Amino acid sequence: MPETTMSESVGSKLAADATIKSAIDAIVAQVQQHSASITDARPPADGLKGDYKQLLDRAAGVKGRALLYPLLGSGAGNGPLVEMADGSVKWDLITGIGVHFFGHSHPELVRASLESSIQDTAKHGNLQSNFDAYRFGELLLELAGRNSRLAECFVTTSGAVANESALKVCYQKHAPASRVIAFKDCFMGRTVTMAQIGDSAGGRDGIPLSTQVDYMPYWTEANVARAGGEAKFIELACDQLREYIARYPRQHACFIFELLQGEGGFNVAPREYFVALMDICRENNIAIWDDEIQAFGRTREMFAYETLGLGDYVDVFCVGKMTQACATLYTKEYSPRAGLLSGTFTGASQDFSTGIRILEMLRDGDLYGPSGKLEHHHTQFRKHVKSLAEKHPNWFPKVPEQSDIAGGMGGMMRMTPFGGDKNKVMAACKACYDEGAIVFWCGHGPFHVRMLPPVPVLKDEHWPRIFECIERGFAKVAG
Repeated sequence: MPETTMSESVGSKLAADATIKSAIDAIVAQVQQHSASITDARPPADGLKGDYKQLLDRAAGVKGRALLYPLLGSGAGNGPLVEMADGSVKWDLITGIGVHFFGHSHPELVRASLESSIQDTAKHGNLQSNFDAYRFGELLLELAGRNSRLAECFVTTSGAVANESALKVCYQKHAPASRVIAFKDCFMGRTVTMAQIGDSAGGRDGIPLSTQVDYMPYWTEANVARAGGEAKFIELACDQLREYIARYPRQHACFIFELLQGEGGFNVAPREYFVALMDICRENNIAIWDDEIQAFGRTREMFAYETLGLGDYVDVFCVGKMTQACATLYTKEYSPRAGLLSGTFTGASQDFSTGIRILEMLRDGDLYGPSGKLEHHHTQFRKHVKSLAEKHPNWFPKVPEQSDIAGGMGGMMRMTPFGGDKNKVMAACKACYDEGAIVFWCGHGPFHVRMLPPVPVLKDEHWPRIFECIERGFAKVAG
């Protein structure tokens, strides 16, 4: 409950009730006691296999097709380990594609969830809301404002809607400009408009195309090599951007920057590349939109624009996934007029209570900087990939124009087995699941095995056990 609630209100008395606090303490302790019995990956329990198959069939009936992974949680976990409803336990290295950054059954988040459950409504919205939604936005702005001009926040229900809101803000500011610029292989979400901007043919299959998008090349070793070097690639990219602007003068509302690509392959680009493109945007009155829905919290600093020293350039910013609640932030210059951004829901009570606690833990923890956990565990990841490749060199053939089999940054980790072959990489990910490690794929050729692990709860001794599961999974595919 917010600290701004008047002390004599019923709500403040409810939040301070000693009996409720004691009950919450007891529940948190009991959850931790049960969770502590989950200590390593394990196979399904024989007596639960039939029931689990029925659950999977029921889920498939609702969805209209089988689940991508046969993954249905039991509701229990312990840090980086999660239990399935069949009694099996997996190392969770993808965390709901980046949502569960603090792992499973974290006591601080269990407590925050329980505290939110006594509020009078489960959902909050733009017409009626308790203050927690605004406290979440307030704290996010406080953190964002340390190294940027971001000053206002619209809280919403999903990353895709945060992106939709960002696009609205850019369109309104630069009306009647209707075109957008994005990077090749970007991913923006699953709404009609975001599916058109995202560079995936399957994602917009059957959707009428009404959004005009111009795609720019992202920085990859292959692109740099084809261009003839780093300086030449930057020059060619700038020429292409200027060509778009000349072809469609004053028609671009924004350039969407993924400072670290997610679905596109965990690709990392240097600051000078972004600066060159952002300077052109500034010269031509094109909004600079930083999409960090997957990258936020996972780079060497809390915000990727902080890691790259680009905060002064950012006009519009989107966040989601690990923050539980999602949001669009913008500078005073991009403040939208009344009526543009709204919606019935901003999120659930639990979204805001856990989201606030997560932001506090990110702020107050030991994750960031050159000696932070993110850098440390990224180094551990690369070390174990290297050891696996040395043990099984035939699993890691050379990928043309890719210097390292391991890549990414901080908590965004990727490796490239089987030459980046799509079918083998996807099969390897599914085999790893069967062997006790949940990973996923990314990229568009080469394809990679990717991880978004719960870094705050990882320990060095976990990595050998994780890679034992991965080794068994890869072995199934290698034959």
